Amino acid sequence: MFNKFFIILFIFINFSLHLYGQEKELIINRLNNINNITFNFVQITNDKREVGTCILSFDNKLSCDYEDSVQKRVLVNSKTLVVYQRRYNKIFFYPISKSSLIKIFNKKKLINLIKKSTYNLNGNINLTYVNENEEKIMIFFDKTSYNLVGWRIIDQLQNVINFSIKITDENSKINPTVFKIPDVN
Repeated sequence: MFNKFFIILFIFINFSLHLYGQEKELIINRLNNINNITFNFVQITNDKREVGTCILSFDNKLSCDYEDSVQKRVLVNSKTLVVYQRRYNKIFFYPISKSSLIKIFNKKKLINLIKKSTYNLNGNINLTYVNENEEKIMIFFDKTSYNLVGWRIIDQLQNVINFSIKITDENSKINPTVFKIPDVN
């Protein structure tokens, strides 16, 4: 009786691991067919809620317009993250090379992160990765369409950034100027 229990448990665990591996492969296949996405978002950073729209091109480019009083635009253009307050014509530059976000905005790095992450099914497919700096990245995918639906990043300072998205378009023609960093006087 005791041996039968372990045999059944062993079969269940192997089946579950095989299923999880298949779902990761389905997510990766889905991502391989996507070059860019346009989406609405809700961002919650340490209890501050912000909303807006973004265009993400999976070659390290992002343009987000926030619905706020300073008309904030966030741009990522390969190596730089820019926060541009259009209302005040102020621009702030941040290096992104060491940021966890670069692992999401670069398709190859995102796929590598998916492969190395732990799997959890909780309404959506939750993939969790903890990097060498103890930063935790959780990426969420819809369990039926395998679309990206958001991410959560906990950085070294324990700041929590939740980013929920709803894709409105994919693989559309994008004007490259949308990712251009503005000149500010």
